[in-house]
Amino acid sequence: MDYTVVGAGAGAAVLVLLVVVVLWRRRSSAARRSKRAHDAAQEREPPVELGEAYEFGVTEFADHHSGERVAVGKVEGFVVFTEDIPKKVSEGDVIRATITSFNRDKTSADAIFEGTA
Repeated sequence: MDYTVVGAGAGAAVLVLLVVVVLWRRRSSAARRSKRAHDAAQEREPPVELGEAYEFGVTEFADHHSGERVAVGKVEGFVVFTEDIPKKVSEGDVIRATITSFNRDKTSADAIFEGTA
């Protein structure tokens, strides 16, 4: 029996196990950070007010509960979904929108597009 081959196989198995453990710990660490940030956001007051207009960058587009395309952006880390976005607006554009409502837990807001900044 060639113990060199067996030893190399065992060494490779240990290395693979070590990589799996490191990746799992890194992923669960990121999940814990995300959970802490989410919990903190649940407890703070929204940094926006109803009826006020704010400028922010469009980070993405999504289909919101209205069923139409909405722009997603953040004001001081607070998520704002903006409706009535013209087709010419792209990700990265800075827009101005007026806050019209909050979701039930006040963790995000809906807004109406006012123009580009």
